[in-house]
Amino acid sequence: MSASDAVAVGRAPTDTAAAGSTPRSDSPPRSPRSGDKKKLSLREKQNLKIGLLFISPWVIGVLAFVVYPLIYSFAISLTQYSGMQSPTFIGIQNYIAAIADPMVHTAVGNTVYYMLIAVPVGLVVALMLALAMNRNVREVAIYRTLLYLPSLIPMFAMSFIFIVFVNPQFGIVNQFLGLFGMPTTDLLGEPRYAKIVMIVMAQLGAGNAALIYLAGLRNIPSTLYEAARIDGAGRMRQFTAITLPLLTPTILFNLITGVSGAMMVFTEAFIMTNGGPDNSTLFYMLYLYRNAFSYGQLGFASALAVILFLFGMLLAGLIYWLSRRFVNYDVAAG
Repeated sequence: MSASDAVAVGRAPTDTAAAGSTPRSDSPPRSPRSGDKKKLSLREKQNLKIGLLFISPWVIGVLAFVVYPLIYSFAISLTQYSGMQSPTFIGIQNYIAAIADPMVHTAVGNTVYYMLIAVPVGLVVALMLALAMNRNVREVAIYRTLLYLPSLIPMFAMSFIFIVFVNPQFGIVNQFLGLFGMPTTDLLGEPRYAKIVMIVMAQLGAGNAALIYLAGLRNIPSTLYEAARIDGAGRMRQFTAITLPLLTPTILFNLITGVSGAMMVFTEAFIMTNGGPDNSTLFYMLYLYRNAFSYGQLGFASALAVILFLFGMLLAGLIYWLSRRFVNYDVAAG
């Protein structure tokens, strides 16, 4: 073979490619370098500016009313400060005093007791209300309004209403208990009953969680219930095998919000008992309030607030970690 023939053979694929066929390449396509950056178009830049403009009130609100107070509270917690004179730096002495304070232990115990009872009971009550709201009857709109209505009453107003309800002389609760021969009892004056009254009162606000449950119930595909009925599953089996597993994301949300609200319980204790009797309703937030505005110890109160914030973040993280064992995200609405 001559040199010109070899050159012609070597150029044959090129000539074929020029004719319209695609040459085969064994080398992978070149990936863009890590340093290459995608440039935004003019329209994308305008959309970004508009988006930032719309969310700017939220960003300013978070910075002004969340981030700044957190930083300021932590700074004040390291000082001795009454709000009248300049703060004096004392390091972590407020935190050491908080750990050693027996009243802090009492307040933590009361708050944990309230949380461990009020939150699970509230989840169950809200779920029962949601199931009632989800009934396929003509008057369901009226039922939903009536079941949600107590949630619209402010907590301070509800506290005064309950003071009348549990009054030992003319309260409707004692009159009802008297029908069964039970003696008249000052429920808010007994340490063993005062927290129970507040736990019961908290259930009147279950309508908010019930609406969230209702949205979760409406999001469950009806075809799953139809298939279960064809397989012979009864109502209870459908509830345990379909409703509860698919409601676990909603249960998680209501659990987080319920725990957060229970840690900050304040209004009912402040109005109804002011922490009594015998400090049985001295919740953590009430003791924090007393130190800040009654005792003039803003530094110590700020340390209590920081501890509450850290404990809340730790508890929320623990709940989210445990939720991986029971929260089901597999089935989407159809």
